[in-house]
Amino acid sequence: MAFGQQPQGNNAQNNGFNNQYQYNQQYNQYNAQPQYAYAPNGTAAVNVQASYSYEQAERSSVNSAYTHMTLGLIVTAVVAIITQMSGAYLALIQTTGIIGIFAPAIIEIVLAIYLGARIHKMKVSTAYVMFYVYAALMGFTLSTIFMAYDLGTIGISLALCAGFFFALTMLGRTTKINMLKAGPILFVGLIMLIFAEVILMIFAPGNTTLMIVSAIGLLLFAGMTVYDAQATRAMLEQYSAQGPEMIKKVSILCALNLYLDFVNMFMYILQLLGNRD
Repeated sequence: MAFGQQPQGNNAQNNGFNNQYQYNQQYNQYNAQPQYAYAPNGTAAVNVQASYSYEQAERSSVNSAYTHMTLGLIVTAVVAIITQMSGAYLALIQTTGIIGIFAPAIIEIVLAIYLGARIHKMKVSTAYVMFYVYAALMGFTLSTIFMAYDLGTIGISLALCAGFFFALTMLGRTTKINMLKAGPILFVGLIMLIFAEVILMIFAPGNTTLMIVSAIGLLLFAGMTVYDAQATRAMLEQYSAQGPEMIKKVSILCALNLYLDFVNMFMYILQLLGNRD
């Protein structure tokens, strides 16, 4: 045996140790990397990251719509309380007569139509101002509920409405049923409800008529709430490619739709409970 030559058994043993060491190094390197990194050129990593960013942006925009809706409801409640305490709405009616009754409602309708028609062309700040002005005007006109209903009925109605609205919203966001197809049906139902309310109020006033109309209206706006929960996500997804500014404007429009669903459900629940002061 030549000088420096290792025995064959030891050489085989060393090779085994070396192979095991190399295997362990490769194993550790593999486990240290994300599991999606096996794809060529990092394609999987990019796709996963892009998907996460998109979902995060979508969730943020939807939350923005619900945040503005909630803030709008708070503005409405605060203005309604201040108006009732100050008697501003009654003073307006006493001063202007029938004009004071219908003028705020007409302004609300004009604001809602203009906001829906021009939302894509107006500035984000303008959309914010119009939405919160609308919410304030709604509070101004809704201040009369404090004269028609006792505080207990108003509080219970508000709590029930909040619970129903949350449940219906979660249903709309999680169900696999596509409520967007029901949009035309709900719109026709809304038009029919408005005409029915006007006709019944003129020709068949009374508590029984009010209860029937309120029950139908509550069911209709329950469906509208589920519809708008899905429409909000669909609209924000549709305009997501047009940049963050457009998303902010569309979220205001979605907030207005959700806001109207909540207010109408609250009013119909209030009429159903019916403990008038």
